[in-house]
Amino acid sequence: MSDDLSREPSAHEMPTPGVSDPEMPTPGVSDPEMPVPELSASLRSLAGSGAAPAPMAGAQVRRRAVARRRRRHAALAGGAAVAVAALTFGLTSAIGGGSDARPAPPAAPSTRSAAPAATVDLGARTLTLDGRRVPVSSGSTAHPTRTGRMTVVAKHRVKRLTSESVGLGDEYDVKLPWVVELRGPDGRADFILAMTYAEGAPGARDSTRGAIGLRSADARWVYERLPVGAVVTVRG
Repeated sequence: MSDDLSREPSAHEMPTPGVSDPEMPTPGVSDPEMPVPELSASLRSLAGSGAAPAPMAGAQVRRRAVARRRRRHAALAGGAAVAVAALTFGLTSAIGGGSDARPAPPAAPSTRSAAPAATVDLGARTLTLDGRRVPVSSGSTAHPTRTGRMTVVAKHRVKRLTSESVGLGDEYDVKLPWVVELRGPDGRADFILAMTYAEGAPGARDSTRGAIGLRSADARWVYERLPVGAVVTVRG
């Protein structure tokens, strides 16, 4: 044993300068068989936070796009409604003079334009109103009924009529119901009235002193439908 320690190594046993022993590790060079250290927990967390999300299916993408469009449309519609309401309020306040102002009611149509027209045919002894025809009795030969356009100027549930009121002196003085008073262009008065004293005359004979006489029921019907201002045309 002492001989081995004390002897000098031979020339072939000495390492050659600059040539590495394959069994000796080279300083600064890693052993390929050594395991690579694992990433630290912080590196793994950092790497995980940057991971890209999984791609969505086409149907899901379309649904989200539709939902976004609907939300935009709803927001636009709501904004437009608010703008219109604000504009309306501003115009109302400006025109009405404040929030307590009330709009003026629409103007009522004139009686003349809204009134139904009646036509009296003396030859046929009829009065036509609202599509209905009723029989009449007109003035006798001695006291003919005037013709032309006349206007309703008054209505009387009961009116005292005298011959003087129609320019006939003092020949009669009676009270009759459902009287419609007419005026022609010359300002003279004419009447549509109920012939309570001769219910059978209308449609059969002319026996008045110029008035247009009707049966009581027909006279009331005409009275209720002819307003003041209505035009009545009388033709022979």
